[in-house]
Amino acid sequence: MYAYLKGKVTRIGTDFIIVETNEIGYYIYVPNPYSYTLNEITTIYTHLIVRDDAHELYGFRTYEEKDLFMKLIKVTGIGPKTAIAILAPGDYQSIVKAIEAGDVTYLQKFPKVGPKTAQQIILDLKGKLITIETETMSDAMKDAYEALTALGYKDKEIERVFREITDKNLTTQEYITQALKLMLK
Repeated sequence: MYAYLKGKVTRIGTDFIIVETNEIGYYIYVPNPYSYTLNEITTIYTHLIVRDDAHELYGFRTYEEKDLFMKLIKVTGIGPKTAIAILAPGDYQSIVKAIEAGDVTYLQKFPKVGPKTAQQIILDLKGKLITIETETMSDAMKDAYEALTALGYKDKEIERVFREITDKNLTTQEYITQALKLMLK
C-alpha cells in the first residue's frame, strides 16, 4: 500500500519511530529506532501488514532491507517482530552472506531463532537474495533490478548480466534493455 514515506522523525521509541509527513504522524516499527535522530528528515521504505486486530507499518532505511524483511516473513516460523530483530544490527550484507553460506550458528544469534528456524531460513532463502554489492548500485540500476525481478527473472541471472554491463551511468530503461539483450544471448 505504501512504498515509502518521507518526513520528519518526531518521536523515537524502543521499537518504533513516528514520522510526520503532511501533518500526519505514522507509527512505524523499525529495526533500530536509535539510528534515527529527532527532527531528521528521512525516507523510510515501508511495508504494511494487515491483521484482524491491527494494521502495522514496518519501515527500513533501504529498499534492500525491506526486501529481505519481506522474504524473511515468508519463512515458516518467522513473524514480523523476529524479522525486525534479525535486521536490527543494520548489517544487511552479513545476513545475506550467512544465509548464502548456510551459517546456522550466525543466524541463531538473533532472538527467537533456534537451529530449526535458522535451517529453515537457509533452506527457503539461499540463492534468492540480492547479493550484488547494493551500496555501489545506482538508483536506476536498483529500479531495473526490481523490474527484471517482477518480469520473473531469477536474482542470479540478473546479477550475472549486471556484471557484464560496463557502463554504470545508464537510465533504468537502458539497464533493462541491456540486461534483456544479454539474457537472450
